[in-house]
Amino acid sequence: MKKFFVSSDIEGTSGIVCWDETDFGKQRYDYFSKQMSRESAAACEGLIDAGADDVLVRDAHDSARNIHPDMLPKKARLMRNWESHPYSMMSGLDESFDGVVFTGYHSAVGWDTNPLSHTMNTHVTSILLNGEICSELMINALTASMLKVPVVGVTGDKGLCDWIRTVLPGVAVVPTIEGRGSATVSIHPDLAVERIRQAMREAASGDFSENVFPMPDRFELTVRWREHYKAYGAAFYPGCKQTGPYEAVYTGANWMDVLCFMHWVL
Repeated sequence: MKKFFVSSDIEGTSGIVCWDETDFGKQRYDYFSKQMSRESAAACEGLIDAGADDVLVRDAHDSARNIHPDMLPKKARLMRNWESHPYSMMSGLDESFDGVVFTGYHSAVGWDTNPLSHTMNTHVTSILLNGEICSELMINALTASMLKVPVVGVTGDKGLCDWIRTVLPGVAVVPTIEGRGSATVSIHPDLAVERIRQAMREAASGDFSENVFPMPDRFELTVRWREHYKAYGAAFYPGCKQTGPYEAVYTGANWMDVLCFMHWVL
């Protein structure tokens, strides 16, 4: 049985450009939650076309209650709301999955390739893992790697798609938007859906076993916050040391330790 996991975010969805479009209750949110659902569904359909028997979709944006369940194919299962698990956007994943897909993903805080660039929340102004800018995609791909699950594909902004290809050249990517200052240039939403389905069908039909994100041999996470008291509070977590008014550094023995730190401190 072929089994896949889809983690879906919204800030890399086709056409999106401002925070109001990501927030429940705001004027344009409903449109973009539907487009997020369409792109998630397209990924599922591509995986099913390639022979998937089971696809678990993880709604991974904000409230984790954004995807319209009736827009997903019948073979897909949907995980909504937060489980309070350190896997966060990857909760529900385990070693039984053949591969993971990330839809609607976005650039990291510190990159200028999406006006909505951030990592985990908007209180953080910088996250570095072993000195490298750390995106949510990096975090979640490492969680998959910890479980020995390869990455099949990524959809979202061009900056993020370009980056993942430097790490995993064989991963299927579908750039849906390109950030230009505070603006984005987007492909047509229908074209995004078509390309996502085709790309995931082709990728899942081929050999993606080598697309396991490389696991570092050390874990040093450097975090800078907007508010100085968050760095102060973080230093009370075992293994964490405040290194400046707004900055703290956590050193962990393994990736699960890093996930637990982020779960409790970020």
